[in-house]
Amino acid sequence: MRRSGRLLAFVLTLASIASAGATAPPPAGAEDDPMVTEDIRVPMSDGTELLVRLGGRGPLEDGRLPTRPVIVEMSPYAPGCCPEHGGPAYNHLQVHIRGTGASDGTFDALGPRTQQDLAEVLGWACEQPWSDGRIGLWGFSASAIVVYNSLHQELPCVETAVLGSGTHELYRDLLYPGGIPNGVPALGVFGLIGAPTAATLPDRFGRDPLSMVPVLAGYPQLAADYLAHSTLDDWWRERGMRGDANDLPVLAIDGFFDVEARGAFEAFQELAGNGSHLYVVGAHDGVPVGSGGTEEVTRRWFDHHLRDLGTGIEDDPAVQLWLADGDRAEMLAGRFVTATADAWPVPGTTWVPLHLSGERSGTARSLNDGTLRLDVPNEPSSALHVPIPSLATATDAPTTSLLGLFNGSPQLTTMDGPEALGLSWTTDPFGTDVLMAGPASVELALTSGVPEGDLWVVLSDVHPDGTAHPMATGRLRSSFPDLVEERTRRDASGAVIQPLNDLSTKRLVPPGTEHRYFVELWPIGNRFKAGHRLRLHLVGSSLFSVPTTTGPMLVREGGADGGSVLRVPVLPGSDLPTALEADGGGPSDPSAGPGPEGSAPDPTDPDDRRAPSVVGSSASPARLPATGGEAAAPLAALGLGLAALARAVARRASS
Repeated sequence: MRRSGRLLAFVLTLASIASAGATAPPPAGAEDDPMVTEDIRVPMSDGTELLVRLGGRGPLEDGRLPTRPVIVEMSPYAPGCCPEHGGPAYNHLQVHIRGTGASDGTFDALGPRTQQDLAEVLGWACEQPWSDGRIGLWGFSASAIVVYNSLHQELPCVETAVLGSGTHELYRDLLYPGGIPNGVPALGVFGLIGAPTAATLPDRFGRDPLSMVPVLAGYPQLAADYLAHSTLDDWWRERGMRGDANDLPVLAIDGFFDVEARGAFEAFQELAGNGSHLYVVGAHDGVPVGSGGTEEVTRRWFDHHLRDLGTGIEDDPAVQLWLADGDRAEMLAGRFVTATADAWPVPGTTWVPLHLSGERSGTARSLNDGTLRLDVPNEPSSALHVPIPSLATATDAPTTSLLGLFNGSPQLTTMDGPEALGLSWTTDPFGTDVLMAGPASVELALTSGVPEGDLWVVLSDVHPDGTAHPMATGRLRSSFPDLVEERTRRDASGAVIQPLNDLSTKRLVPPGTEHRYFVELWPIGNRFKAGHRLRLHLVGSSLFSVPTTTGPMLVREGGADGGSVLRVPVLPGSDLPTALEADGGGPSDPSAGPGPEGSAPDPTDPDDRRAPSVVGSSASPARLPATGGEAAAPLAALGLGLAALARAVARRASS
């Protein structure tokens, strides 16, 4: 019996080694073991000390944490210690970026020095006795941006990363989308970084009073740099993703309504060849009830890549999407549609052109009440647009979702009010459901009466009761009229389906001259249900941004060249032309080219594991608590106050 027992143990040991990749995983702590933390000041190569907070679960071994894989976050928001993003099986490091929190030095807005610091901290951590030499990176927002910005340099011992939200280009994806200063988010970032730094000043004064000088000097410099670099110049390029020297598999987490939504979609496309996944369930914009959130997938990802455990994550679809079902707030409350695919944009997606027409739809409150149609209008017409700053809580869904204050206030978040001061074009009701996911493009044949103005477009889902719910936003300052051709996405017909505007140099189109402007709409993810309509709005800049001068503009509809046109991404299995023809729409435009080839989910096949499925009660969906009429006015006042503060700061800094 003893011999057979030893033989069984030997066989089990071999099986364990084989399943774990030749070595057993390092010891894991338990949830009920105490969290052990330690603050360490780590000198960088230039002598500047960063605060590093180490944490992990006991019990201690020889007076220190056990040797384990390490998960590292480097943030300017002075995080405490330690969120267990991978669970108790890991040790965790929270690093305060230089010039923020309790770290010394000057904050450089996630630039080259911060990127070098990340590599140096990782090299230091890799050699510590509590590290087994296998490191994962975790980031959200700013701490994700640091990682994306740093991937062009070798990152010691890093094997994977989980990054929530974040930017591919800090200028384009957050602080100057379309070349328009994003005032409220910029102020929010400034405050979130400055507040914890200010809280550490008493301790810093007791430790080293002179260390306050470079720290405090960094904040006015940060504001000055933001205003001085108003185009996408080399200063901003150093704060964007510039390649990948590490071949890291990255789990990129994002949301369609996120304030940085564009960034993760773009970064994933560069990193897809590394075994990366795109998980679009929500980030700053919130995670829907019933979606499962991100905690489990994060643990599975780290356990697979850092502990060689068979979590099945490698068998998951590379792209998993949670789409709205007609309304952002209802999505958060649990009403959504899911789809999966093996690439982004979803292979087989078709960008369908919808032409702007002067024919009245009879459905909108806008000044022109135009229509969107599949065929080109025979007779050209023009619609007069005078941009007036718009209600930000409706026209700026990315920033509104970040604030999280207005989810129960449809009076403030639907387009019913703002559209009365702008232009709109609306389709006929859809005869069948249509799923859309991907970037979109608006081409505006436009003549402006001023050298520079802002083009602000919103795509809405119009419900049968007539309310218009914003689904996607596009922004462009008209002084950036050109495209970066080599990075602009076109379909097989040559039509622009995702423009990349050249934001590096301003060029003023002479007033009175028509120009074709291409406005990028950040990715949309929505099911337009039968009986609903799609509406395109052209309004004034959001009050959350810093608008430029205003003046009259003429939008041409129709003409020999097709006039102005919206191109929307329709998933395979949905048929927008048929949906419109079923309700009396015109024939499909023969110029529409096919989307890229490849495998894709089939929304009509219930047996396809990647097929979209409706989640939540279709008869009575759960809703977020309404704020009520009494709260609507103060919430609106708060939004307007923030916008006014942003513009005042900008004017003062530039004067």
